[in-house]
Amino acid sequence: MQQGTANERFRSGGPLFDLLSRGGLAIAILAVLIYGSLASPVFFTAGNFVNVLTSMAIVGIVVVGMTFVLVVGGLADLSVPATIACGAILSLALQPVIGPVPAFAAAIALAGFCGLMSGLLIGYVGINPIVATLGVGTIVLGIVQAAVGGVIVYGTNPDTAALVKSRLFGIPAIVLIFMAVAVVGHFALSRSYWGRWTIATGGNYAAAEASAVPVRAVKAGAFVITGLCAGLSGALLGLTLQSARPLVGTGYEFSAITAVVVGGVSIMGGFGSVPRAIAGLVFVQLLTNVMVLQGVRTPVQGFALGLLIAIAVALDVALRRRAGGAL
Repeated sequence: MQQGTANERFRSGGPLFDLLSRGGLAIAILAVLIYGSLASPVFFTAGNFVNVLTSMAIVGIVVVGMTFVLVVGGLADLSVPATIACGAILSLALQPVIGPVPAFAAAIALAGFCGLMSGLLIGYVGINPIVATLGVGTIVLGIVQAAVGGVIVYGTNPDTAALVKSRLFGIPAIVLIFMAVAVVGHFALSRSYWGRWTIATGGNYAAAEASAVPVRAVKAGAFVITGLCAGLSGALLGLTLQSARPLVGTGYEFSAITAVVVGGVSIMGGFGSVPRAIAGLVFVQLLTNVMVLQGVRTPVQGFALGLLIAIAVALDVALRRRAGGAL
């Protein structure tokens, strides 16, 4: 491709961009850690950090998938609340019928199918991602609700909850699962042909298509990945809580998008990585934890996170213009 990938173009943004991209978020995380330790005696305790890690793991799995959607230029996947709910409901509802392991696998598979439907509509039909993901998510969740009677579903196998809540070397199992997903996602995006195609498609769709990149399949695939990640997150959430309801996934899409955008992944596509997104997640989770410990009201927390998104998007636009002018 003549103009190269968006990652390459962003590197031409100059020393200011290098400083902001490499050190800005690390400094912000350090600042939150220092402030949190001074503001609350509970912040720097093992129990608090375990709670933060556990909460971060559920959202983090979705963040890995959402990174692919943003990098490929898919704007966002708003079916995440529905696919999380489907994963949670089915992982519990199917346990008495087919057993815990098949139920867990079926929940993730259905979420992946939901992502596939969205991906086909977006990548091959050309429907707007916001419309497609909202529509598909609503339909699939409605079907699942009808199948289970539209009520709260409770777990019937306490051993599954114990397994998810177990620890290895003091680290919660759910955190280890998140770390494994993050490692796989990182190598898939940065070290595989699919990852290179994803970045190329998001950076310059026409140029990638002219270079024989299967752009439609790549774009659809990003939503399948997010669906699978959301299904896994939902299944783990259901097993942890031992209950699931249709609204259990509400808000997770906003948390994931916030983390990815704050982490420096371009909302316009073509630039970003899983480590960047996870760094954004760490910052957002620590900041939220500090606000909770300080007794900050939920509306104010929402305002702060919304402001973060606005700043991150504005910075993304400014840096893209600078990089574009450097070509």
